[in-house]
Amino acid sequence: MNCYSVAPNKDASRWIVKLEDVAPENSYPTKSGAIEAAEELAKENSPSKLEILNEEHQVIEERTY
Repeated sequence: MNCYSVAPNKDASRWIVKLEDVAPENSYPTKSGAIEAAEELAKENSPSKLEILNEEHQVIEERTY
């Protein structure tokens, strides 16, 4: 199962989408834009899990596709 994550960068100016918490896939100016992109990736590569992290990099929501 692939695991995608959406998390803010160091200064929270951009939101990063990562696969398996390794290399960034892409970065987005808004949290909602990053979540939409990560959802598309997760759905295209199901079974997948999407973790949405807050500014402290704690998981606040998990979704499975």
